[in-house]
Amino acid sequence: MKVKWLAHACFLITSDSGVRIITDPYELTNALTYAPVKETADIVTVSHDHFDHNNAKAVRGNPIIVRKTTEVKGITFRGIPSHHDTTGGKERGNNTIFCFEVDSIKACHVGDLGHRLDDQQVKEVGPVDVLFLPVGGFYTIDAKVATQVVDQLQPKVAIPMHFKVERCGLPITGVAEFLKGKKNVTQLETSETEFKVGKLPNATQIIVLQPAN
Repeated sequence: MKVKWLAHACFLITSDSGVRIITDPYELTNALTYAPVKETADIVTVSHDHFDHNNAKAVRGNPIIVRKTTEVKGITFRGIPSHHDTTGGKERGNNTIFCFEVDSIKACHVGDLGHRLDDQQVKEVGPVDVLFLPVGGFYTIDAKVATQVVDQLQPKVAIPMHFKVERCGLPITGVAEFLKGKKNVTQLETSETEFKVGKLPNATQIIVLQPAN
């Protein structure tokens, strides 16, 4: 399974057989000045309908849009209800956590999760190999709660997203606060990495990618 961080909460995940999945494609604004999403994909997951996560029309190749539990191209996407805030969605609405398996690797993209998970959500998510989670705060969980979610799910790999970078003008923080005091941190100078069954770490490893866009 290959992973490429395009920017924000948007990743391109490619299976060994060539199935291409894009998560939460963003729309450009004065606050988000990344390069536009131009990739081709077979599947697009959308965690919620905010402009920086639901720009599926930007993705090329006439992809199938996934917004809830469904199966596409032999991959089952489990949509787990959650909220964009700590008030049951009253401030920012609902959010869908997507869990799916690619090349026998269990991936979980939590979208704009706004709260610590409850016991039922942890149970529904189940084992996680690669976790994509926001760490920038303000609109989503911050570094402290993101750390708690990692502790709850115990993924083999955690990839932070939705944090402040040069082309993001949103009032969120950078990744440094999340990394503070943590072991097993790898900061790559690239936007891409690859995972293979049997070659995943035993203890949670945090991998920080650079945005491609």
